[in-house]
Amino acid sequence: MFTRPIAALLLLTCIPQLTGCTVRSTQRVAPREARPTRERVVGVTTVDGREVVLSRASQPFVRNDTLYATTQAGMPFAAAMRDIQRVWVSRTDLGLSALATIGGAVAVAGVLAAIIVATKESCPFVYSWDGAQYVFDAEPYGGATTRGLERDDWAALEHLRPVNGEYRLMVTNEVNETQYTNAMELLVVDHPAGVRVVPDEHGGLHALAALQPPRAARDRDDRDLLPWLAGTDRLIWEPAASPDTAGNLRQQVTLTFPKPAGATTAKLVANVATGLWGSHMIRAMLELWGRDVTAYYAALDTRPSARDSLLAWNLREELFALKVSVEEPSGWQVRGVLPGGGPFIAEDRVVPLDVSRVTGDSVRIRLNPPLGFWALNSFAMDFGASGAVRVDTLPLVEARDSAGSVRAELATADTSYYAMPNKGDHAYLTFRAPAERPGMERTVFLHSRGYYRLHLDAAGAADTVTLRRITVEPGAVARLAVERFGEWQLARQTPP
Repeated sequence: MFTRPIAALLLLTCIPQLTGCTVRSTQRVAPREARPTRERVVGVTTVDGREVVLSRASQPFVRNDTLYATTQAGMPFAAAMRDIQRVWVSRTDLGLSALATIGGAVAVAGVLAAIIVATKESCPFVYSWDGAQYVFDAEPYGGATTRGLERDDWAALEHLRPVNGEYRLMVTNEVNETQYTNAMELLVVDHPAGVRVVPDEHGGLHALAALQPPRAARDRDDRDLLPWLAGTDRLIWEPAASPDTAGNLRQQVTLTFPKPAGATTAKLVANVATGLWGSHMIRAMLELWGRDVTAYYAALDTRPSARDSLLAWNLREELFALKVSVEEPSGWQVRGVLPGGGPFIAEDRVVPLDVSRVTGDSVRIRLNPPLGFWALNSFAMDFGASGAVRVDTLPLVEARDSAGSVRAELATADTSYYAMPNKGDHAYLTFRAPAERPGMERTVFLHSRGYYRLHLDAAGAADTVTLRRITVEPGAVARLAVERFGEWQLARQTPP
């Protein structure tokens, strides 16, 4: 079981035969660019749901559209690329002044799509010091693409460990964008063993002691998804952005949970992330504005009605917010909303649900994710009351980048931001760690607030026809994503 899956990460430059591309643009990776000492393939997930851990002593290679490797047990492994869903990668050098280790995955749709982390479309990377190295642990406020969309984010720091009474973080910009972080603090929760503490969308912390996995999970075609969705691991269900034979632009996921007698409320715990293609579509949709994108940003930043309209449209289309419907005697009723996140780290989130109208001994919930926009890892449900938690809020002690102290910019949420305009910008943060309480387990959350601006080529005219279509016509943006995915696949198959 893997406690921190990362939903798509890193260029597979350790395999010189691979044709690499990002979900932002198609490009070929020359063999001379390969740096096998920096990235290492550590495993694969197959389309039929098998996890294969690979030997760290040898590197896989691709020949004639087949991946060849050696398993951890020393056995030969070979699989056609069309049968591989993800390739998991470990990275051990950021090219910065500190060592970092990243575990990640690269999604595959027919052929291997190598995703370059340095050109992803969202938010800072946050690394936790585990006592020996910095480990990729959070990517806050994804989707907050301008100041009017600035938001708070809560992320569990699974790798953070105290060293000499301190917690240490590294915050980096590894993307072609400017990141504006308003504030960062740590929330420390000590709790009994066996209790999981999970935040909801608004930062409320829920202590859960009786989480139950789904009893059943089926897709639109009645395929069994339980192996993919029952646990947080390397089995991440993310269908490609290609419609089925009926032309459906959405999938349908129905989950069944046992329901205790008399239960009227429930807490759904979901571990999900923005899909790889959905992450790409953030840039694609902003580029539709052309040179008018500055005016578009200004409207979102200064007019609450513009922001509210965008959020309502996003919920209608379920691009980066997913409706949770509960089956009741009157039919399926929307009883909650699941926020997006990622795409590289999927965080657990609690979604409170009203199940008072549900009859029988089961609760069924339904999700209808548009193709390409969602990666679903696991779901569980708790019907008990949330236990009380004691939270220690840790303010920043020190924050420094190459120019000096940036503590004033990051200490409180105000009008002062810490800006990272360039790829490679990074800062180190220090917090004072409270003494651990005997007999208790500890969960540490990063509470951050901020936004970012993608660096766009905004010289052309706005595509007003497409903008109007995706705004007015329900489902049009999902169709646009599918069309763009088809174009991307065709470009990959066309020789340069």
